Amino acid sequence: MTGTDVADVKRPSRRTRTRRVPTWMRRPGVVLGFVILLAWAVIMLVPALIPYDPLETVGPALTPPDGQYLMGTDALGRDNLSRVLAGASTSVLNGLAIVVLAATVGTLIGLVAGFFGGWVDEVCMRLADLVFAFPGIILAMAVAAALGPSIRNAVIAAAISWWPGYARAVRSIVLSLRESEFVLSNRLSGVGPIRSIAVDLLPAVTGSVLVLAMLDIGGAILFLAGLSFLGLGAVPPDPEWGSMISGAIQYFDQWWLAVGPGVAIVSVVLAFNLIGDALRDRLEPRLQEIQGEAR
Repeated sequence: MTGTDVADVKRPSRRTRTRRVPTWMRRPGVVLGFVILLAWAVIMLVPALIPYDPLETVGPALTPPDGQYLMGTDALGRDNLSRVLAGASTSVLNGLAIVVLAATVGTLIGLVAGFFGGWVDEVCMRLADLVFAFPGIILAMAVAAALGPSIRNAVIAAAISWWPGYARAVRSIVLSLRESEFVLSNRLSGVGPIRSIAVDLLPAVTGSVLVLAMLDIGGAILFLAGLSFLGLGAVPPDPEWGSMISGAIQYFDQWWLAVGPGVAIVSVVLAFNLIGDALRDRLEPRLQEIQGEAR
């Protein structure tokens, strides 16, 4: 074998390297979603990119967009662009916190209800039905109002109204898997219920929970913005997209006050939805095959 042949063997072709990227990640919508999220992640991780202090007055009040203030200033003379960029940390990270908290609680309840069945299942599902009986925003408003306006209480209130969806989805998968051969054989070999749930069932529901979570992140950010818009989330002067839009409704002539945070919300929600839809298309067929084999 010549030196050229050895080099060809060691160095894979460009086409082979390209194939290592999953097909679903190369779709234009997914690429756009990742680019948007990467841009926001860089902004959140590098505060130096924010041109001004979002809490400090930097110019005349209600200055329209110009070369110095690209998104103008608000009623207190604060740079609107800086507040939109700084608000990403509050809106996006707390939206993620809502989904993580709701998915964790819902998954645990769904696993327990589906595995044990009987009165445990009845209690868990009736509790979920009780939460479902109230419109999500109304229940979250009541909880947030009872706990007091703050971003942390808004996250807790939103998670309380969101966990039943995860519990029902996980329970339905567990019901189809708990009588499967691999679960029954492990139980007969002496594996306890907690270990069986953690080892046999939890990996089987992880894909579905991940898909639901990715699809819910955008909605959670919108939900949080809605609570802040109503005065039950972030407390001024902290920058948060929903509260910024709420403060802009008194100044209809100053369009830039609401356009900035509105565009930010749309971009992030769109990015998560594009990625979530592609992830759902990628994982659901595999999950159906796994469930079919388990039956």
